[in-house]
Amino acid sequence: MISYSSKIFIAGHNGLVGQAFVRRFKKDGYRNLILRNRVSLDLTNQVDLSCFFKQEKPDIVIICAGRVGGIYANSTFPAEFIYQNLAIQTNLIHQSFIHEVERLVYFGSTCAYPKYATQPISETSLLTGPLEATNEPYAVAKIAGLKMCESYNNQYDTRYLMVIPSNLYGPFDNFDKQNSHVIPGMIRRFYDAKKKGLSEVSIWGSGKPKREFLFVDDLVDACLFLLENYFKNEPINVGSQQEISISELASLITQIIDYQCYLSFDMTKPDGMPLKKIDTSKLDLLGWKAATSLISGLRLTYDWFLSNQHILL
Repeated sequence: MISYSSKIFIAGHNGLVGQAFVRRFKKDGYRNLILRNRVSLDLTNQVDLSCFFKQEKPDIVIICAGRVGGIYANSTFPAEFIYQNLAIQTNLIHQSFIHEVERLVYFGSTCAYPKYATQPISETSLLTGPLEATNEPYAVAKIAGLKMCESYNNQYDTRYLMVIPSNLYGPFDNFDKQNSHVIPGMIRRFYDAKKKGLSEVSIWGSGKPKREFLFVDDLVDACLFLLENYFKNEPINVGSQQEISISELASLITQIIDYQCYLSFDMTKPDGMPLKKIDTSKLDLLGWKAATSLISGLRLTYDWFLSNQHILL
């Protein structure tokens, strides 16, 4: 489906998912990659993006760009989360249609599922109940992108792939202590606490919510598999089937970084969704499975963090 001559535009190539695609394509021998940072191309600007598509004429578009973050970031910057994600994905999807892009990959989010969706969460759960309040603006934007791809596929017979991954982590993640997702946020906070010799670290919420984590390189592998094997106009979940509570995750990360401390839990802070395990039966039937265990993925992520802390801290 993707040939070595294909021009592949990875929008948001400097981030967690974008860098994983770059690594995989370069490893597999693809050299016709189109990469632009946010300084050279503003994805929220319709005119600039139209000119870019006219000039570059990409065959494949992979939308890795967007505003992402954990509970704190979503609660603090709801306007930025809904505007930037809506603007970026709308412009990219529409320009891909106008310029007859062959295939497009759009990433939804498990945040788009209802707060109290039946576990494990099936793709049919979309729009069946209220969302988790702490990330509702982000979730609404991601739902809009899913429906936009679905609508273009229906009306114009485009082949836009809609993937809903479980919680992602890996190299090139955002390790900011406040605005990051849970795994990089914990790695950063525990690393800093270890350096300072602190005996206690506070974790947001009760520690009881459970999450399913997917190593980002496995997501890329799944997407390339789906581009060859999945053609339904429906979103598809991609997960690892590895579920763990926040408190258990925190203990595991302290072991990996060799840091002994007391973990306290701040009950005044929100937990987010109580459970968020996705149903991957559609993907299972196609024959794909995640290859990276949680412990291996966490070690790879921590090793990358140690090697790059001079530019992260």
